[in-house]
Amino acid sequence: MDFKITTRQGLSRRSVLRIGSLGGAGLALPAVARAATKATSCIAIFQLGGCCQLSSWDPKPEAPPEIRGTFGHIPTSLPGVHVSTLLSQCAKRMHKWALIRSMTSDVAIHDVAQRYMFSGTRPRTELQHPSYGAVLSKEMGSRDGLPPYVVVPDRQASAEAGFLGSGYDQFVAGDPKNKSYRVRDVALPDGMSFEEAVANKKLLHQLDAEFASAGKSPLLESMDLFYQKAFDLVSSASTRKAFQIQDEPDKLRDAYGRNTTGQGALLGRRLVEAGVRLVSVYQGGYDTHNAHEPAYKRILPEFDTAFSTLVDDLEQRGLLDTTLVLGIGEFGRTPQINPAAGRDHWPGAWSVVLAGAGVRKGAVIGKTDARAAYPTERPVKIEDIGATIYKLFGIDYHKAYEGPNRPVPVNTGEPVKEILA
Repeated sequence: MDFKITTRQGLSRRSVLRIGSLGGAGLALPAVARAATKATSCIAIFQLGGCCQLSSWDPKPEAPPEIRGTFGHIPTSLPGVHVSTLLSQCAKRMHKWALIRSMTSDVAIHDVAQRYMFSGTRPRTELQHPSYGAVLSKEMGSRDGLPPYVVVPDRQASAEAGFLGSGYDQFVAGDPKNKSYRVRDVALPDGMSFEEAVANKKLLHQLDAEFASAGKSPLLESMDLFYQKAFDLVSSASTRKAFQIQDEPDKLRDAYGRNTTGQGALLGRRLVEAGVRLVSVYQGGYDTHNAHEPAYKRILPEFDTAFSTLVDDLEQRGLLDTTLVLGIGEFGRTPQINPAAGRDHWPGAWSVVLAGAGVRKGAVIGKTDARAAYPTERPVKIEDIGATIYKLFGIDYHKAYEGPNRPVPVNTGEPVKEILA
């Protein structure tokens, strides 16, 4: 609803301060006091569509061709652990992170499974649970005027704040691979000078006195916070600088890969270095109901390069100890290749990787059967991944927020203790 109040002179309060199109920009409320913890930020590469476990982290070389496919497998830096040939860079660095091969679920619908995976809570019909980014925004707040929660390249339903409200919603960064990349919402509208914005802000404060005489509603108070955060965002030189990926050396940009996934991961590193809490880079293309192998020959090497370079870059900068890095998707793909040379939705088993803050390096958790269809050891639920993420950040994963009609637990799982350092 477009809430609008007009003064006696007919001047719209909303029209007083026009600073970008900041609706849903993820501008968080003040930080909640908390003790220092291992993780202070997170970068997630989310593989939209569901990454095939057999073509990536859990190849089955002894399976028949219609199960294993043609990619083959290679040894990694962990003795006895093999991955797909498409993950050649990650194979050299397996000792730097943890691998879970036994993720399992019963949800095979994309939008539901994506919300499930990026909130750690099974979606409900009566309310939308907040994503990890929204919870981190609420619990940890923003730093140095930056939005606490950023998504690349586009807005995603799975990233929304749900019942926590738009004050904790995602900030959309756009696609940093574009040569003319310029992030939305961190600049004044065309034709408005900074001096004019300051004057408008002062006028807004003057109008506040008039509104205060009539009493303020909670909605008006939240609007004031929105305007203040919006002004802080566009007036912050450090914020604008954080998004200037063009400042990075060409050699490093090339190392990440000149594609949305690679440049998104590099932008994520810049943003967490500047103070953003969570950056989620969404990589599409994994929903391969037909022509599975040609698609994976393109998209999985992009992930391989981006993920491995990101971990190296964070490590070299001394940021990996406080930055959690995730490689996740909503489910796996069918063990059997279908008649269209594709693989369909399969929540029975799939793999995820975690690196950085508080994660035990070189851990390999769980096993699947000969077809990578179901876990045979240590099944891990999505709720457990959520509890693990919150545990690494020092957030009480069993606490409850006040929902629309009753308290709602943040999470109902238990941390995967085998990967906690």
